[in-house]
Amino acid sequence: MPKIEVPEKLFFELCGRTYTDDEMNDIFPVAKAELDGHEDGTVKIELNDTNRPDLWSVAGVARALKTYETGVVPQYDFFSSKDRTMDSADRVHIDYDSCLGIRDFSISFAAEGCTVTEELLVNLIQSQEKLCQNFGRKRKTIAIGIFRSDLITYPIHYIGADPDKTSFVPLGMTEKLTLREILEKHPKGREYGAIISDKPRYPYLYDDKGETLSFSPIINSAHSGAVEVGDRNLFIDISGPILDDLLLAASILACDMADMGFRILPVKVKLAKDTKYGREITVPYRFQQDATCPVDFVEKELGERLSDQQCIDALRRMGIQASVKDGVITARCPEYRNDFLHAVDIVEDIMIGHGLSNFAPVLPAEFTKGSLSKAEEYSRKVKTLMVGMGFQEMMYNYLGSRKEYVDNMHIGDDKVVFIANPMSENYEVVRPSILPSLLESESVSGHAVYPHRIFELGKVCFKDDADNSGTVTRNSLGFLAADNQIGFNEASSYVNTLMYFLRIDYRLQPVEDDGRYIPGRAARVMCGDVEIGTYGEVHPQVLESWGCSMPAIMAEFDLDLMH
Repeated sequence: MPKIEVPEKLFFELCGRTYTDDEMNDIFPVAKAELDGHEDGTVKIELNDTNRPDLWSVAGVARALKTYETGVVPQYDFFSSKDRTMDSADRVHIDYDSCLGIRDFSISFAAEGCTVTEELLVNLIQSQEKLCQNFGRKRKTIAIGIFRSDLITYPIHYIGADPDKTSFVPLGMTEKLTLREILEKHPKGREYGAIISDKPRYPYLYDDKGETLSFSPIINSAHSGAVEVGDRNLFIDISGPILDDLLLAASILACDMADMGFRILPVKVKLAKDTKYGREITVPYRFQQDATCPVDFVEKELGERLSDQQCIDALRRMGIQASVKDGVITARCPEYRNDFLHAVDIVEDIMIGHGLSNFAPVLPAEFTKGSLSKAEEYSRKVKTLMVGMGFQEMMYNYLGSRKEYVDNMHIGDDKVVFIANPMSENYEVVRPSILPSLLESESVSGHAVYPHRIFELGKVCFKDDADNSGTVTRNSLGFLAADNQIGFNEASSYVNTLMYFLRIDYRLQPVEDDGRYIPGRAARVMCGDVEIGTYGEVHPQVLESWGCSMPAIMAEFDLDLMH
């Protein structure tokens, strides 16, 4: 979870009051935080919600506490929206199509009127880093640059530049380097270069005089990117591939800086492609939609009836303007938040805003005791048998890539469940089988003494039109053995031993159409007319795809059909 360190003087100024340690312990849960330490004038805060990046700063936590105690919803007058466009004067930012497919968007805003102190600068950089590292996945989806606005001439230009012909002096160095050389020689280039190193052109930001601002997401220029104590005018640029994430990050920083005393100056951004907001957008921009929740749903989830006004008051203490009409709560999501995905998110804020101590404790009405389920008892029995046959238990992730679960196994994807919005291609598939995980372990175990025998009991998921959800999750056993002389007969002996001790009468049917096995050396295991599993010799193409050097046999069984 994110942790921040804030100077108590600045923190208490933003809160509008001072707190003792006991008081901070009591009130920090309002901001989904806890006190991690308080010494030498520094308050250490641990944030417990990864869906609330607005809280990962001294201003964000202070705003949450102050709003909760006063019940006054913060108001910011610098946001544009679909119904209103703020004046951007001559401040224009132009994205060119040469960056499409590389790092699609760059947006910005400016701030003035507050002298940068040492405390303010440290905390501004801390907020920038938390957003880039946590919310922006180590700059892959969000990179933020803060510049000295007095050195910038509008319009700002964002292009995909030739990495060998474009050069500037990067922050922290005195030597002019090309963009490609920065990836090789600059510490930040070596740390983050993998994000864009394989692209034909690199993201590059410069002003109308040709002065370099930054090579995003790597490093700012030494000319304008070295903010110093005493500066009063700042320019903030945010780049990445997902526009909504960039707009949210811009809103968070703009609200934080406004709370610190800056006046926010909107910038008109001319985007390189059509978006749901059009081709021009003035940043900061409020893009969030109102969220709704039935009042009855609040009572169902919290177990206590709250009046319409109590719900409105509770949400106001969480910084949310709300109204109730015809039994439905409509909440206006604050500009710095975008975490209302379901009615239950509104319920959570009502619960926190109303105060957990205001809910009467209720003892359980029924006495229950925990026990193992039948499925768990059966799984433990199977584990014991597998260990008894000399197999070692493994544990794997449930998400993986298409290459692992489909391509390397030489099977179709008609039954495979894909994630609609994966964080990366490494986590785009819910595993339909345990066997790819076992093969991956075997592929990196060539140095270990043979024979290798490994297994896992876990869940698999695949499409099933008969289920209401369109998918089904099953408990599965998968095992693999590898050795230079291993074959179908040894696989049959393992299966026969397993079925004998599980007291399952079974018969075999040949497998000819499964790309994972060698034709004629694989079988379906049938219990009556129901197929409960398959086993056989692994096809050489599958072994080659995984980089396995030794022959192997493998088997997989549906445990839910076996007991």
